[in-house]
This record gives sequence, C-alpha cells and structure tokens, in this order.
Amino acid sequence: MTAKLIGMVLLAACTTFAIPAAAQPSPYPNKPLRMVVPFPAGTVGDTIARALATPLSASLGQPVVVENKPGADGMIGAEQVAKSAPDGYTLLATSSSVLTANPHLKKKVPYALADFSPISKLGTYTFMLAVHPSVNVTTLQELFNYGRANPDKLSYATGNITSFLVTAQLAKLGKVSMVQVPYKGEPLAIPDLLTGRVQLMVANVGILGPHVKEGKLRALAVLGSRRSALLPEVPTFAEEGLPPFPVTPAAGVFGPAKMPTEIVERLNREINAVLRRPNVREQYERQGFEMETSTPAELGIFFRNQYDAWGRAAREVGIKPE
Repeated sequence: MTAKLIGMVLLAACTTFAIPAAAQPSPYPNKPLRMVVPFPAGTVGDTIARALATPLSASLGQPVVVENKPGADGMIGAEQVAKSAPDGYTLLATSSSVLTANPHLKKKVPYALADFSPISKLGTYTFMLAVHPSVNVTTLQELFNYGRANPDKLSYATGNITSFLVTAQLAKLGKVSMVQVPYKGEPLAIPDLLTGRVQLMVANVGILGPHVKEGKLRALAVLGSRRSALLPEVPTFAEEGLPPFPVTPAAGVFGPAKMPTEIVERLNREINAVLRRPNVREQYERQGFEMETSTPAELGIFFRNQYDAWGRAAREVGIKPE
C-alpha cells in the first residue's frame, strides 16, 4: 500500500507540473502574417508595403504575406482587417485616406477609426499635378486661365481619394469647371493620361515622375511643404501661390482593434527597425515617399487629426457623402 501510495503521489506531482507546461502558448509569431493592402498591385502603397514585408519577415521569423484587396476606395480591404481576430496575424498597410477620408465622403462605411489598433507610421506621400503636353500650359496659373476659357474641356483622372480631393480643391481655387474620370488605382489611369484621353492628373510622384522625365507629361507643381527630390525643378503648390493643403497624405500599419499591447509594441519595434535600414529607405525614396517612424500612440493621434482635417476639407469644397 505504501509503494502504491508513493506512486500515486509521484504521478499526481508529474501531472501537476505537466499541465502548465502544456498550456503555455507559443511565442508570437508562430505562423505567417497577412499584410492587407487595400489598393491594386503596382500602386505606391503596394510597393512600400512589399518593401517592408520582406525584411519584416526575416525579423519576425515568419512570412509576412502581402495581399492586395482593392475596391470601394480601400474599404474592402480595411473592412476585412477590422473584422479579423485581434491576434497580430492580420495587418493593414494603408494610406490615411482609407480610414480618415471615407467616413466623410461615403454614406456607408463598414468600419470606424476606432475599429483599428495603430501600430506604426510609415511616412508621407508626395503628390504631383501633371498635364498632357497637348495642354499648352507650364504653370498652375496658366492652367487656371486655360480652364476658365474652356469650361468642361479639361478632364482629369483620379486614382484615389486624395487625388479626387486635391483636384476638386484646385478647381475651386482656380474657378475652373473640369470633368472627373475615376479609375480604380493610379496605374490604371496612366495609359489614358499618356494618350491624352484625359488631360491632367494629381498622383504620386513615384507614378508620374518617370513619364515626366521622359517628356511624356509636364509637371506643374507638387503637394507638400518642400519640393520632391525626384523632381527638384518642380515647384510646390505653395510656391505657385496656393494656400496650404489641409490634409497630409500618409501611410501606416494597423491591426484590428483590441490587439494585445505586447504584440502592438513588438510589431512597432520591428517595423521601425526595418524602416531605419538604408536599403528600405532607398526603396521608399524611389517612390517619392518620405519615410517616417512613430510610436503607436503618435500614429493614433496623427490619424485622428487627419480625420478632422479631411472633414474640413470636404466641407470646404462642397463634397457631400455619396
């Protein structure tokens, strides 16, 4: 009986210690991550996400798979992330407009800014206004004069919400009536812009810049506080006499709301470390994208401020939710 009792005690002890060991969760991450990009392949937003994903995979020890989920001005991809489990395995690499502009421009948005966990800012976009050479203008003022003399003769391409709002504000400031031609992404508009089917477009320098350098398009001005390093001869909108634009086109990485703090902080550290690598910075610069890191809290504050700025900008140009 004594030997049997001792055996039972030892078995119980082993079981007691074994249960907590078996219950310990595996360290994060222990499986591949999805990085959803709510834009088509070939856009600047897609390119900067892929430039981040490859080195981030190595840092985390798990693949970070980029998935393009375009449509509805980014709302399809953003909604998928908002409704995903907040376990750190589904991320959203997005421009600020998807989360901060859509609520002001759309009647039905399937998410709110509060449905996401801010992780890290990636940087800011540089947008540029370019025209087809058939439009005989070289400055913004000449464009305004041409447009007023030829109402509704100019058509402009838009490939994202920022492009739409910037051009709408330009039209209001210049008192010009133009025709919008929307596209599902900037790259899809380029063929029509190069052939002159549409005459002008506001888009990322990384998309328009190569065609400007080849003489296929003419750059008039860039949005932002300083000139683009890719096209330093092109003046800013401010240098052309326009007031400051109310929003700052930017990009960041988010997850679903209520992600564990330790996972958010881990991802923030890893992403910021990747962004500091010279080869990653070079890839961003080639796209006309200015890299900028942040804490999760700083990203949250920035996007909340941008939400307010987009609301003011939409009201100023008379845009009503559709």
